[in-house]
Amino acid sequence: MNELLNQVRLVGDWLASAQQWHGDGGIPQRLLEHLTYSGLSLLFAALIGLASGLLVGHTGRGAFAVAGVATLARAIPTFGLVVLVVTLAGLSTTPVLVALVALAVPPILLNTFEGVRGVDPATRDAARGVGMTEWQVLVRVEVPMALPLILLGLRIAAIQVVATATVAAYPGLGGLGRFIVDGLSRNDYELVIGGSTLVVVLALLVQIGFTALRRAIVSPGLRVAASTS
Repeated sequence: MNELLNQVRLVGDWLASAQQWHGDGGIPQRLLEHLTYSGLSLLFAALIGLASGLLVGHTGRGAFAVAGVATLARAIPTFGLVVLVVTLAGLSTTPVLVALVALAVPPILLNTFEGVRGVDPATRDAARGVGMTEWQVLVRVEVPMALPLILLGLRIAAIQVVATATVAAYPGLGGLGRFIVDGLSRNDYELVIGGSTLVVVLALLVQIGFTALRRAIVSPGLRVAASTS
C-alpha cells in the first residue's frame, strides 16, 4: 500500500512540475505527436477495414481470405515490424504508421464483417423485396444493424493503437512513449511512471468516448441485443 501511495505521489509531482508543460519535450507536444500517429493510423486502418469488411460481409465472397489475412496481421509483432520497416525505409513516421495500421485493421475488419454477415437474411430479402438496390440494402439495412459491432471493432482498434503508439519513441520519434524510453535509459522511474500514466489515461478517455458515441448513434434496441448476444 505504501509503495502504491509513493507511486501516486511521484506521478502527482511529475504532472505538477511546470517544466513538463512547456517546450518541445513537454506533455502538450508529446500528446499532440501521440494523437497524430494514433489518429492517422486509425484513419487508414478504418478505410481499409471498413471497406473490406462491408464488401465481403455483404457479398459473402472472400470470407475465408479475410479471416486468414486478419489472423496473420494480428500475429505480426508490432515492435518487430517497426524495426523492419525502419531498416528498409529509414527513420521516419512511415514505419510507425505501417505497424499501427497493421495492428488496427484486424479488429475493424473482423467486427465489420461479422456485423454485416450477422444481419437476418429475412431482413435482407424484405429490403430487396421492396425494391432496394444492393447498395441501399447495405447502407440502409445492414450497416445500421451492424453498427454495434462496427463501433466495437473501431473501439478495440483505437485503444490498441493509442497504447501501442508508444513504439514511435523507439526509432527516435516522439509521442508519449518518449517519456517511457527516456526514463528507462536514465533510470528515471518517475518519468517512466508519468509517461505510462498518461498513456493509460488517454486509452481510458478513448474508451469513454466510444461508449458515449455508441449511446448516441446506436438505437436502444440494438444496444440491448448486442449486449445480450
